[in-house]
Parts: sequence; C-alpha cells; structure tokens
Amino acid sequence: MDSAFIIEKSIFITAIFAITMVMAMYSTWAERKVAAFLQDRIGPNRAGVWGLLQPLADGLKLFSKEEFFPNTPNRFLFIVGPAIAMSTALMTSAVMPWGDKLIIGGREIILQATDIDVALLYVFGVVSVGVYGIMIGGWASNNKFSLMGAVRASSQMISYEVAMGLSIIALLMMTGTLSLKEIAAQQSEWRWNVLYQPVSFLIFLICAFAETNRTPFDLAECESELIGGYHTEYSSMKMGFYLFAEYANMFISSALLSVLFFGGYNYPGMAWAIENWGVNTANILGILALFIKICGFIFFYMWVRWTIPRFRYDQLMNLGWKILIPLAIVNIVVTGVCMLAFK
Repeated sequence: MDSAFIIEKSIFITAIFAITMVMAMYSTWAERKVAAFLQDRIGPNRAGVWGLLQPLADGLKLFSKEEFFPNTPNRFLFIVGPAIAMSTALMTSAVMPWGDKLIIGGREIILQATDIDVALLYVFGVVSVGVYGIMIGGWASNNKFSLMGAVRASSQMISYEVAMGLSIIALLMMTGTLSLKEIAAQQSEWRWNVLYQPVSFLIFLICAFAETNRTPFDLAECESELIGGYHTEYSSMKMGFYLFAEYANMFISSALLSVLFFGGYNYPGMAWAIENWGVNTANILGILALFIKICGFIFFYMWVRWTIPRFRYDQLMNLGWKILIPLAIVNIVVTGVCMLAFK
C-alpha cells in the first residue's frame, strides 16, 4: 500500500466527514425554513443573509452553555452515550459510493472511502450499535422520563430494523450483491431499483423515518408525555451531539435510499456525457445528481414532520410488526416467483 493511496483516502475521508457535518448543520437551518414556508412564516433571517449564519450561532450557543451533570452514579456512561450516537452516525458514510471515479494527474481516484463486499451488512451493523448510544444516555441520566424515552426509542428502532432488513432481501435477490458500489453501478441510466422494487422502497422509507426518530415516529421525544425524551438531562455539546446525530442520520439514510433505489450517482444520459464531455465532467455531474437526490429526501423528511401528527405507541408497534414485516415477507415471495418465471 503506497503512501499516495493513504494520503488520497485520508483526504477523502476527511472531506466526507466535513460534508456530513456541514449537511447536518445546515439541515437545522433548512428544517426551520421549511417549517416557516409550510406555516406561512419567515423563519430565521437575523444571523447573516437569509439567516445562513444561524447554524453557526446555534453552535456557539451550545458551546457556551454550562455543562450540567445530573446526580447520577454513571457519569462516564452519561458522557459516552452521545459520543456513541454521533460516532455511529458518521461511520456509515465510509462505505457509501459518492460517485464513480475521477482521474487527477493520471491517477484514478475512486469516490468511496472503502469498498467492501458486505457493505450493506456493515451499514446495518453500525446502525444497530447506534441504539446503545440512546439507551445508555437515557439510563445514565438517572431520570425516569429519560429512561422511558430511551426504552421507547430502542424498542422502536429494533422493531423497525427487522422490517428494514426484510425489505432489503428482495432487492438483494435481484442485484445478487451486498456491495453498495455494485448496486449503484447496476442502475445506469433509468434502470433504477425503485421501478422494480417499489414495495421494498416504501417499506425501507418508512423504516428510515422510524430509525432516525423522525415524525411521525418521534415517540421517544414526545414532549407532552416525556418532557424531552432520552436527552432531557443533557446540555451544551452533549445535547448538540444527539441533535447532530439525528440530522447526520437523516443525511446518511437519504444517501442510502438514493444509492439503493434511485441509482445513486447515475443519471439519464450519463454514458453520453462520459463520451462527449469526458470522465471527470460526467462524474462530477454524477456527484451533483446524488446530492440533489439526497436533498430531495431530506426535504421529504422535513415536509412529513410539519404535515403529519405523531402516532400513538401502540399504532407504531402495530405498523411495524403486523403490517410492514408481513408485507416485506410477501414481497420476498413475490420477487422469488417473478425471478423464476421471467429468468
């Protein structure tokens, strides 16, 4: 392994980390702007032009707030909880294909931090660890409302991970691979997986809302019942880590939805663009196409939050166990039958 490769990957990983943080930061601004638009308000407009400096002002406010520690015998775990939540949110970006390749100085640069054969299993493994960040934080807070919020969040995430995993099986039967790079490469031009697996996409999308604790699945932060949920006792940047982790998870889940079902960096006419404009220009447009898809899903997350009220907890569990899981199993059977019939 040469030093140039290590430097190249280090720069790329740092860039992806920075982009994820910036996207998470400005998602907080976009959330308030979208909410204001839907409610016929103005939204943040004081800090900078169109309020674009508002996320920086919020960050400075969180940094300057007093560090508060509740009366808990688990002070170490109280600190570790938000660190786990933030770390797992960032780790999933390592296997995401952000583009095809660029040729710089005669060297081919793959626009992916690492390409492993079991990338999807890695993503599901890391996402499942994120549950511990929420559960540990709520339990170590020594607050019954925080603990109830953590139990709600963890049981919800575990329940919907089952349906999410089953929804992906039908897609894997079609693609024949667990590599996100290969799944994206198979969707050239308009051959997007959402056209062949719309039920898998719908189930995965609903489960993504539940996994990120977004409305209408934000029962873990139900203010009318649980104050602030599992992060009630948190302050300063520990609170900021939990908030950033939610928006980072939104960004990564939107990227995953784009790669699995909407062609990732592929766009109609990409082969023509490579032939006429060159590899670099065509693939830069591919990166732009991927981020347009990601921003579309992030907007959808926000649109749903300010449009649909949250479920009751029994409705949430019924949807996961009695509707989504059976539907995903039926979809697997139908996909298998169709593959046998039309092979």
